[in-house]
Amino acid sequence: MATGYRLTASTGIHKGDRDYQQDQVALIKHSRMNGCILGIVADGMGGRSGGRKASDQVMMTAKQLFERYDPGSDDAAATLNQIVQEAHIVIKLTAISAEEEPHSTMAAFIINPGGDCYWAHTGDSRVYHFHGNSFVKRTKDHSYVQALVDRGELTDAQAAVHPQSNILMGCLGTDNDPPVDMHFIPKLTAGDVLMACSDGVWHYFNNTEIGSVLSTLSAREACEFLIEKARSRARGGGDNLSLVIVKLEPLD
Repeated sequence: MATGYRLTASTGIHKGDRDYQQDQVALIKHSRMNGCILGIVADGMGGRSGGRKASDQVMMTAKQLFERYDPGSDDAAATLNQIVQEAHIVIKLTAISAEEEPHSTMAAFIINPGGDCYWAHTGDSRVYHFHGNSFVKRTKDHSYVQALVDRGELTDAQAAVHPQSNILMGCLGTDNDPPVDMHFIPKLTAGDVLMACSDGVWHYFNNTEIGSVLSTLSAREACEFLIEKARSRARGGGDNLSLVIVKLEPLD
């Protein structure tokens, strides 16, 4: 493992104001390679049980493929892409035997022992990268309002409060192949923080607020704080919430 930092991490999940929990989150340490981890969030949609079935399938697929992943010889980007493709097929097969239409988003990252990192997403669950409290990059949603932002018809601030902000342009389990975007970080360093979360979390915060929380609190405290604050800002209309935070803390 690269010298100079240690990984600290936490997950958080809450039903919000919904009747059912359709989000799923996992933080998985590699069984054979120290310093290699997978963080993943899935936001299921479709009927009472359909959404939960879909997000469960994402988690099951991710666990199986990460167990087989060899950081020394396998390509993390290929593994993430395989999780997307296989989960998509399994969810579609579930849909054939079910009345509801199960769909799911996915946002995931793999950190390798050498400190390089790959992330992938489909839908509107996000991965964020901060260094200290400074925003570095985040995923771009596969959503109707993001398409409007890209065309210059909406600002990010307008998109956040748009009545159709929950309409997706693609995710897992639909008739079409899921859109999947990848990102590569060649070298993470002490002070870097990664967070994957569902829209039930990110919807209520701007980048400055998230950066401030992630840099001042521990991973566990940040998860609890973001859930609590999103819950209060939702004023009784909140979605399921799920997030995973990994901090690279200096070895001082």
